[in-house]
Amino acid sequence: MQPRPRATVLVALLVAAAPLLAGCGRSTGAAADGKVSVVTSFYPLQYVAQRIVGDHADVTGLTKPGVEPHDLDLPPRQAAQISGADVVLLEKGLQPAVDQAVANDSPKRVVDAAKVVTLRASDEGKGQDPHFWLDPTLLALVAQKFTAAISQADPAHKADYRAANDKLQTDLTDLDGMFRDGVAQCRSRALVVSHDAFNYLGERYDLTVHPIAGLSPDAEPSPRHLKQLGDLIRSDKITTVFSERLASPKLADTLASDLHVRTAVLDPIEGLTSSDSSSDYLSLMKDNLAAIEKAGGCR
Repeated sequence: MQPRPRATVLVALLVAAAPLLAGCGRSTGAAADGKVSVVTSFYPLQYVAQRIVGDHADVTGLTKPGVEPHDLDLPPRQAAQISGADVVLLEKGLQPAVDQAVANDSPKRVVDAAKVVTLRASDEGKGQDPHFWLDPTLLALVAQKFTAAISQADPAHKADYRAANDKLQTDLTDLDGMFRDGVAQCRSRALVVSHDAFNYLGERYDLTVHPIAGLSPDAEPSPRHLKQLGDLIRSDKITTVFSERLASPKLADTLASDLHVRTAVLDPIEGLTSSDSSSDYLSLMKDNLAAIEKAGGCR
């Protein structure tokens, strides 16, 4: 057998190595399994993406279960996921680390929930209140926009994405109706909550929200503010002080204990806990409704 010419051998080696060399460059966005890739910044947006893409795309949530989204810090690996994504779904202004990574890496398609919905000004007079998803009709608007973006990224499955979005829109409309019916007649429409996350819910369903802390769950309320809340609870005969799962319940528990009222959980659904394997946005919102109905004496 005659030896192959050196030039022929060199060409063969380069051809064989081409896929490996290409893999050393910037990610193309396709997942390892060949599906389009979606990166979402925190849980409610991850829920929307997963409902719509089904098995056609891989969805990565940057905020892991048990992590408060305001506290997210991105390691290099997660920043790389953003740069290679076909679609990034985020809410600008909520997580500075995500905002910076998107600004640095310019992913192909970005859906910014803060540009889809009209955010309300915060009651603190500092910036905007990000917690729009507690009004399901606003989350539905974000789902519509995401559906358009993923359909552009993966037109072969456009019909499936639209059908999944239609189902999600129906579920969110039904949830909105459940809340309207559930709180139509309540003895008390006041909610004392651990931090200022529930104003979209309050505005949608005519509930008055009184937070212990501000937009940050870690903010310490003043003694004057705590006294005002105590006076309100006594005068309005409020039965319950609400805490939440991803933030410390200490302030809510102390206030409730001092005033001899109940505590319960009202979830801002900023993220899941590690034990939430059977919970999702819809089930947690329904849990919230049940808690509000019990606390307010709704019929």
